[in-house]
Amino acid sequence: MTNFTAMGITTHTRISMENDRPVEFTIEKFANCMVITENIREANPAGLIVKRIMDIAGAIVGLFFTAIITLIVGPIIYFTDPGPIFFAQVRIGMNGRKFKMYKFRSMYKDAEERKKALMAQNQIKGNMFKMDNDPRIIGSGPDGTKHGVGWFIRKTSIDEFPQFWNILKGDMSLVGTRPPTLDEWENYELHHRARMSFRPGLTGLWQVSGRSDIQDFEEVVRLDLEYINNWSVGRDIWIIIKTALMIFTGSGAK
Repeated sequence: MTNFTAMGITTHTRISMENDRPVEFTIEKFANCMVITENIREANPAGLIVKRIMDIAGAIVGLFFTAIITLIVGPIIYFTDPGPIFFAQVRIGMNGRKFKMYKFRSMYKDAEERKKALMAQNQIKGNMFKMDNDPRIIGSGPDGTKHGVGWFIRKTSIDEFPQFWNILKGDMSLVGTRPPTLDEWENYELHHRARMSFRPGLTGLWQVSGRSDIQDFEEVVRLDLEYINNWSVGRDIWIIIKTALMIFTGSGAK
């Protein structure tokens, strides 16, 4: 093989590697050694610059509407359930970095304390929590009825608008993978952590792929990794448009 190379003939060496994970392999020179580099698809640097510009522009527009919504929704939240208008929670960001994520408060103040008692009613298999009739949401009736400001801002996704501040700061992106809570992150298996190799987003592929119908966290992970492996600016724009359509039509949210 060395002789062929010395003669200027291109040669190919077969390397036996068994791997069914969605990763890419490249052969690189590291110091004086040839090495195999294995990683989840690396995004185009120029594309990431465009993505960040989109994030900043989108965040500025989003914060303008957030200010208006705060003047309208804020007093309603406070008088319905006296307490903070905003809800802040530590989440896990890109590569395991912690940050404080913001929302309009749609749940009663003791929601986090009541979560453990409701875990048996979790409708998603795995490291994610969801209840169609979550009694912690402001306005929940004893008979399971959904009314009041809490359900309204969740149905319309208004509760997520304060995250435009996270996007402006660089904690999040307009499109990405949703950031897990600390307890969810601590229970992640190794392959789950790959979904946080990309900056978390306000919306993402699994949110526009029938989020109300997904019942298994592994499906969320699969869609997140599909997004990361096939990321492009064009796909982000498509997800943003589809998210807007879902919000205006009320589809996909419960």
